[in-house]
Amino acid sequence: MKEKWKKLPIFKKAMELQKLVDHIVKVVENTEIQPEHEIEKEMIKHNLNYLRENSLIIPAKIAGVADEDMLYDIKMENAAIIHKAARELITDARDIQMHGFKDIEYLDLLRNEVDEFRILFSEWVKTFDCWNYSIDRWGLFNPPGINYDDKDPDDDRPFQNPFYDIE
Repeated sequence: MKEKWKKLPIFKKAMELQKLVDHIVKVVENTEIQPEHEIEKEMIKHNLNYLRENSLIIPAKIAGVADEDMLYDIKMENAAIIHKAARELITDARDIQMHGFKDIEYLDLLRNEVDEFRILFSEWVKTFDCWNYSIDRWGLFNPPGINYDDKDPDDDRPFQNPFYDIE
């Protein structure tokens, strides 16, 4: 079944987060925040851009690794990117509030939604098959007990090129 990732609870929650962020960005853009300096206007603009970007990264990365056959290290790398983007949503919201955005109930709602997402995320990561992996030679995303310098069992296999006949 193609695109079954669209039915995943974590993907649905990611899309809800993205829609909420879109709404918050529109509200902030239509709010009269009076920064003292021009640089603060630019900072608010950047915060809103980061909010948008992070809200788009999350569902994209979920969809990108939803295939059950995807290698563990690739899934974990994308999970780390999702984790970072979700945390940055909260940071960006806090920065907007510090710049004078008064409708903090929107930001509180975002924090609550990210916390709900966190639980779905934690459960989703547990479903990753840690034994479907290739060794991450950087050592970041290996399954438990596998080290970056371990011998790869595939190294013992002779190279076989089906397009080249030795005999």
